[in-house]
Amino acid sequence: MISQELNESLTRVGKGRDAGEVLRRYWQPAALLDELSGARPVVPVRLLGEDLVLFRDSQGELGLIGRHCPHRGADMCFGRLEDNGLRCPFHGWHFDRTGQCVEQPGEPEGSRMHEQIQSTAYPVIERNGIIWAYMGPGEPPEFPAFDCFRAPESHVFAFKGLWQCNWLQAMEVGIDPAHASFLHRFLQDEDPADSYGKQFRDRAANTDIPMTKLLRDFPRPEILAEEADHGLKITALRHLGEGSTHVRITNQIFPGAICIPMSREMTITQWHVPIDDTSCYWYSMFTSFDKPVDKDLMREQRLKEHRLPDYAPLKGRHNNYGFDPQEQARETYTGMGLDINVHDQWAVESQGAVQDRTQEHLGKTDIAIIRYRRQLRAAIQAVKEGRDDALPMHGGLDLATVFGPVSNDSIAQDGDWQRAAVEADLERRGGCPWNASVDASVDAKA
Repeated sequence: MISQELNESLTRVGKGRDAGEVLRRYWQPAALLDELSGARPVVPVRLLGEDLVLFRDSQGELGLIGRHCPHRGADMCFGRLEDNGLRCPFHGWHFDRTGQCVEQPGEPEGSRMHEQIQSTAYPVIERNGIIWAYMGPGEPPEFPAFDCFRAPESHVFAFKGLWQCNWLQAMEVGIDPAHASFLHRFLQDEDPADSYGKQFRDRAANTDIPMTKLLRDFPRPEILAEEADHGLKITALRHLGEGSTHVRITNQIFPGAICIPMSREMTITQWHVPIDDTSCYWYSMFTSFDKPVDKDLMREQRLKEHRLPDYAPLKGRHNNYGFDPQEQARETYTGMGLDINVHDQWAVESQGAVQDRTQEHLGKTDIAIIRYRRQLRAAIQAVKEGRDDALPMHGGLDLATVFGPVSNDSIAQDGDWQRAAVEADLERRGGCPWNASVDASVDAKA
């Protein structure tokens, strides 16, 4: 249990709020690149409790400015995309991508009032299918050398989904290795050959054991959580008997992301991005170490479960998440279908819009959640004291050397699980068609 005061500190994301100020010191996903692919590249964005509008100007550059015109508050999402900026239809005030007002055509001839009018504006940049915004003070940080950023565009697929809950509980489900043996338990094992684009449907490491069976048969993992440059490295050990151990390495990327193995071919790097205090998006980057991603298939799979344009899931509280008691008895532990995103969605949304952590009771398998909250509390305190250099991935750390993070499944036959995990990762990277090296000297020459 924690106090209500601390719960508020960890969850609230508005400007000036404790967690909100930490989150603003990191790049945050603002939209999918796909959302700007139409004839009119202008979309509304609500991020960290702020209402904004994202657009691409006539030079092809991105801008992210306040949604409401500084004149009298009209909605700039309906603005005219012209003259290399966005013009408010109410009185014609025109803004460039930096938020600067460059023209007030209704004001007296020669007026220079526009020079004093500045809309909210944030730097934006595109990386492998996601448009990122920096909403904090000072210069934006560099991007770390994560696999999802280093891989070519052909090997990364990006998607997102809407959840009606606070960002923190959405993120914490991803650093809870124990839940997969229950929430994502399948009572029948489908052919892993049909697993492309699906999580937990591959074979375990280099065996013929379906991951669904391994998770079902070994529900008590030993969990380790270690601090790392990117946040936390989380290891779940499932001891299979006769000296062999299944090793699953996942990661918490500070402040709001995870990186987990999806299959032997792919990893998922997923950000949990606050829309406001009571809703969030997850943004996933699926990174392939083998063949180019079949983006059409992966998009088709996910659009069967989501609607456009808001990427809201088709299942939710309004239809009991598709719950089927017959399915629960015979096929899945939840009775909520085969898409594990729905399982996670139910788990985090059913906790309430903002989980009441004054009533929770954490166990030993929650070690990563406990360690992460300590990191977040330390970061909040550092920001309050003006010590931004004490934040993870700040303070002069060369982010070009923060690789990975390593996320994979392996099996140690002799009990040496550390060696097995390293060898499995090096084998995958060694056969990768793009430069996935985690050696800084090799990377510098590539």
